[in-house]
Amino acid sequence: MPTLILVRHGRSTANTAGLLAGWTPGVALDERGSAQAAALPDRLSALPMSEVVTSPLQRCRETVAPLLAARPGLRVHTEDRIGECDYGDWSGRKLAELGDEPLMEVVQRHPSAAAFPGGESMRAMQTRAAEAVREWNARVEHEHGEDAVYLMCSHGDIIKSLVADALGLHLDLFQRISVEPCSVTAIRYTRLRPFLVRLGDTGDFASLAPREEPPGDDATVGGGAGAP
Repeated sequence: MPTLILVRHGRSTANTAGLLAGWTPGVALDERGSAQAAALPDRLSALPMSEVVTSPLQRCRETVAPLLAARPGLRVHTEDRIGECDYGDWSGRKLAELGDEPLMEVVQRHPSAAAFPGGESMRAMQTRAAEAVREWNARVEHEHGEDAVYLMCSHGDIIKSLVADALGLHLDLFQRISVEPCSVTAIRYTRLRPFLVRLGDTGDFASLAPREEPPGDDATVGGGAGAP
């Protein structure tokens, strides 16, 4: 079966503002995110990409735009099921404020039981994304062969949940996974099991350096802004 390249969108205006964007319209790449997207064609130049599938949200469409411009014959498809988690009433709120919500502890410690008010559950998020991947795997294999490589551009929590699915991890463990903006994660699917062959690769180790303010024990809902 095909190899899936998962790209998280580049750094967005919501990331730098500390907002949980969700499906809020008008969230674009910031200056750094645009530079990250511009570097993507060179980073992926060795890969014979067969298809590009993207979340419908603006920040993902902007991330794949330079890659599509560099490869004018590459087809792009929009897939709602790999769109961001629907955070419902939490959408557009500051992450610093949400840290005091009782639900945040559930999101961090027991995400399989977490459902956002006015939105969806994290279980539903993972299920729809995993179903989309399996359907696209079959489609890409049918049209391009079992050795095909294709790309999906999506969001932090979606990619983390797909990695957990590929590794056979319970969703309650997915907050242990980290994927930075414009990072590349690769999963090679086979008939019997997937293989995680890259995780959150940015080619930049700056985010590993000590920070003035330590990142803390909790995962950043939505994925975080990456290196400062």
